[in-house]
Amino acid sequence: MNHVREVEVVVVGAGQAGLSSAYHLRRTGFEPDRDFVVLDHSPRPGGAWQFRWPSLTYGKVHGMHALPGMELTDADPLRPSAEVIGAYFDRYERMFDLRVRRPVDVRAVREGSGGRLLVATSHGTWATRALINATGTWDRPFRPRYPGQETFLGRQLHTAQYPGPQAFAGLRVVVVGGGASGTQHLLEIAPYAAATTWVTRRPPVWREEPFDENAGREAVALVEERVRQGLPPRSVVSVTGLPLNDAIRRGLSDGVLDRLPMFDRIEPEGVVWDDGRRVAADVILWATGFRPVIGHLAPLRLREPGGGIRVEGTRVVGDPRIHLVGYGPSASTIGANRAGRAAVRDIRRLLAEESAAA
Repeated sequence: MNHVREVEVVVVGAGQAGLSSAYHLRRTGFEPDRDFVVLDHSPRPGGAWQFRWPSLTYGKVHGMHALPGMELTDADPLRPSAEVIGAYFDRYERMFDLRVRRPVDVRAVREGSGGRLLVATSHGTWATRALINATGTWDRPFRPRYPGQETFLGRQLHTAQYPGPQAFAGLRVVVVGGGASGTQHLLEIAPYAAATTWVTRRPPVWREEPFDENAGREAVALVEERVRQGLPPRSVVSVTGLPLNDAIRRGLSDGVLDRLPMFDRIEPEGVVWDDGRRVAADVILWATGFRPVIGHLAPLRLREPGGGIRVEGTRVVGDPRIHLVGYGPSASTIGANRAGRAAVRDIRRLLAEESAAA
């Protein structure tokens, strides 16, 4: 357990971004276990998808892009996405012999000797010349604080704990959050609940026009500019708006998606606005998003004054040995694939320059 193993590259995380990076490492001549290692803390293949609620079937998933080198075909749209994508990732790992090590918790990344980074884990330490961090956001759900939150007598839970709509039968439910998860939860819960209320900080932005390649580039550019400045990343969805599909239109017409502004405080039996409005609630469901899982990088002091890590493409500006894949503009599934390829290209160049200098 105390033995330090040396590799050229450590990949942290085996979701879409991590597997894409591992594929490109393998494809360009790096051998798993000898030249690189993939560490994943999850119990089985599937990345964060394995933790999704059963009612999120594959047919409801928006924009799941295939991993490089292997298409996802003939998937049953009625099967839970956790099963479909989990099985797909499992096949992918075996087909390309990526040898993902799990469950392994990465606890800290520190400066080592000889220009290497030390990756301390629950299963020993690796010394590496480069690190691809692909840890995503699922393990860091964000729940904002509001006055009186601790006095609420009902149940509070986050999207990460969402059990499916049947659990809310006969209950009065307040859903907080204006993203895709919030609207999906509302549409699912409404037929079962006694009442639903939707609250968001800002009015939702509905997108009627098709989300084409140009719109995608513009959205990614907006997110990319933030991380280039060292600001915390926003999700791509936050700048694209929500698609106005048939299910959303029905929700708007029947009142399920009638949105209220954010309440001002929470009381034991519900939520309250300063203008005197009150809504009784048995459950508050926080569909308020996630934050990047980067706490293990804290010893390297990469954060900028703005609160984020400054990134050019995927490369950390303050330490070119480190690439953040699936962070900011590469958080989408297609973005993660492209970012994995770009990170490997940069790492190969970096290692070649170091070898030439040596």
